[in-house]
Amino acid sequence: MPYVDAFVLPVQIAHEAEYIRMAETGRQMWMDHGALSYVECRADDVPDGKVTSFPLSVALQPGEVVYVSFITYRDRAHRDEVNAKVEADPRAEGWAKDTPVDMRRMIYGGFVPVVSST
Repeated sequence: MPYVDAFVLPVQIAHEAEYIRMAETGRQMWMDHGALSYVECRADDVPDGKVTSFPLSVALQPGEVVYVSFITYRDRAHRDEVNAKVEADPRAEGWAKDTPVDMRRMIYGGFVPVVSST
């Protein structure tokens, strides 16, 4: 089964086109360096919650929308190899400071699938 990196983040709607351009560059970089797949998803049917929810998880502010992203790899070692190449890629230069996302509110991690259709 593949290894999965998952991200949940708030994106300012006023800067959403900029984020999508950045995500498209990210998709190209990860795929160029060997990722199996790269998916960006915009919240569409995401209810507010009182205890937990996607909006609560990123402290969603007015004028923002939740995005969920997934990148898949052969395994964790492959993920580490691909991510090292992405970090060294000149296209990734300046992302941390030039992003339209409040990175402090991004949630991310690596996951081992336990049930999959792939």
